[in-house]
Amino acid sequence: MRALSDDIYKQFSDFLEVQCGIVLGANKQYLVKSRLIPLMTKFSIVKLSDLIQQSMSYKNRELRTAVVDAMTTNETLWFRDRYPFELLSNKIYPEILAKKKNIKIWSAASSSGQEAYSIAMTSTEYQKKKSVLGMNVQILGTDISNTMLAQCKSGVYDTLALSRGLSDERKRLFFERLDDGAGKMQIKPEVKKMTNFRSYNLLDSYAGLGKFDIIFCRNVLIYFSSEVKSLILNQFAGALNPGGYLILGASESLTGLTDKFEMVRCNPGIIYQLKN
Repeated sequence: MRALSDDIYKQFSDFLEVQCGIVLGANKQYLVKSRLIPLMTKFSIVKLSDLIQQSMSYKNRELRTAVVDAMTTNETLWFRDRYPFELLSNKIYPEILAKKKNIKIWSAASSSGQEAYSIAMTSTEYQKKKSVLGMNVQILGTDISNTMLAQCKSGVYDTLALSRGLSDERKRLFFERLDDGAGKMQIKPEVKKMTNFRSYNLLDSYAGLGKFDIIFCRNVLIYFSSEVKSLILNQFAGALNPGGYLILGASESLTGLTDKFEMVRCNPGIIYQLKN
């Protein structure tokens, strides 16, 4: 019932790449099973192969959405790698604020919201520390997963999520404890109001999103083919204001994919600035 033939796996891999650009590669049947088996009960489907085949048709939109949702859900944590958020305060914000007060940031593939909210917390801390008047940071978080977007919009996190990269001081400053008996906490309204979340596929056109000063797209490109990476990176270039910054994951590089950015070596970390 839970077996997955090579033929079905290949069909599903091709389907997933077309839908959202993710390349599963060979021998990742275990990943597909672990993500999709829980959906068998929910949709009352006895065979995993039947669930996959039905999801690839256009007859059951709910199942199709749930399958893509399950396959694109990734774990994340607060202030991941630390240096990108330190660079906001130490380098990027001072540069931008020398020219203007309004700063637009895109957290692409925002998962369950930790990155976008970490940016919001960093921005709040910076404004208080530097006593900056009139600084207005707007953060757009996008993801293809409806489940993740619901989490982002609620701003509610359980004890496990709160334990991953979040200091007690930041919990105290930026969260409110819920009276649910389970230890859950919710982002405070003054932090939440800086963010907006919406569904978006990175393979789509970015024309309707407007222009940004900073784009975070961290630990996402590793799932895409070189061709798709190049497409996404060139679209990022078109979505940035002149001199805007692109922040990737620590293991990700632009080499051979686009020539529209200049590498900026920081201490620590590397970021990319749009060429003039």
